[in-house]
Amino acid sequence: PSLSQHHPYPNTSSSQPHPHPYPNTSSIPILPSPLSPSPSLSQHHPYPIPSSKVVTIAKSKKFRDNNGKVLLEGHRLIKDALEAGAVPQTLFFSTVGHLKLLPEAEIKRASLVKVKFEDIKTWSDLVTPQGLLGIFSKPDPAKMSYPAAQLASSLPLLLICDNIRDPGNLGTILRSAAGAGCEKVLLTKGCVDPWEPKVLRAGMGAHFRVPIITNLDWESVPTNLPAGIQVCVADNNPSAPAGTTSVPRGADRAGSAPTSPKAPVKSSPQDLMLQSPEHEDEEGAAGIPELAAQHYYEDWARAPVAVVIGGETHGLSPAALRLAASTGGKRLVIPVVPGVDSLNSAIAAGIMLFEGKRQLLWRHKQEDDRHKLPVPG
Repeated sequence: PSLSQHHPYPNTSSSQPHPHPYPNTSSIPILPSPLSPSPSLSQHHPYPIPSSKVVTIAKSKKFRDNNGKVLLEGHRLIKDALEAGAVPQTLFFSTVGHLKLLPEAEIKRASLVKVKFEDIKTWSDLVTPQGLLGIFSKPDPAKMSYPAAQLASSLPLLLICDNIRDPGNLGTILRSAAGAGCEKVLLTKGCVDPWEPKVLRAGMGAHFRVPIITNLDWESVPTNLPAGIQVCVADNNPSAPAGTTSVPRGADRAGSAPTSPKAPVKSSPQDLMLQSPEHEDEEGAAGIPELAAQHYYEDWARAPVAVVIGGETHGLSPAALRLAASTGGKRLVIPVVPGVDSLNSAIAAGIMLFEGKRQLLWRHKQEDDRHKLPVPG
């Protein structure tokens, strides 16, 4: 489309044939069941479904899972998605001016649907709608082109989210991971869908800056980690015994009271990794390994390193603790004033990641300085 001219497909309720794939741009023709395995959002169909219904459907997890598509809103998020290589299917816009802010070559791949701004206000989840929404194919991290500045600042620092169910918390965590320069983020089963609108809003574009691997069971987590990695856990259980880690309890906690001396891991890595999750309830505390504990600001980040952040309600899972123990990992504690409830998962993740970044950069600088020392001759 020529973005410098009046859009050739005006908003009209006419049912007369029109060169645009959507003869009636107040509705979008798709297959009768938009939740069928592979509906075509650009294929003409004699029974068009109103755009309002399409947008509502596109917000649902069922639509995302069944069709492999996601709904994005706002100029910045859609621009970030296009520049990262995400494939647009349909763009809804209220004025042609909104399209001028996007890469022209990329939006030519999408079907363009002009709608009234009042309609977008009705569909929007934003306080101040921008007049632009898009349905995209769900991005594949292996095929994305992340920003050069992000790649240049990437560190051997990974984040594992364990049962993070609050959309706002997960979005904030992803934003912190991108800001800290994480290499990738792993989400285990039980985490909220990262493509949910509330997560996207809180993430502020992080989805298109750092690879996000989703829906992992704990057996497959190690295959997504680099060799030789050490996995540490942010323990959020202030009542854990000295030098040990138990499954944290209590809602929305991710920091703990001051710790005591470190304790060795008592189970062998092989036994810990082979332990069957279905026997966790039978084993109880006996199936949970003991980990050395220390404050988060003490030395722990050695490349490569991963940090596990537990969920808001149940905290760290036994599988997370076993993985940490199998790699010689530690329990990291954020001390809080006695009597004050510990930090939520998003705040704790930000503290842990940026402290990990500080330690990795400091260690890298130390190594560079050693290499620069003159060789005695």
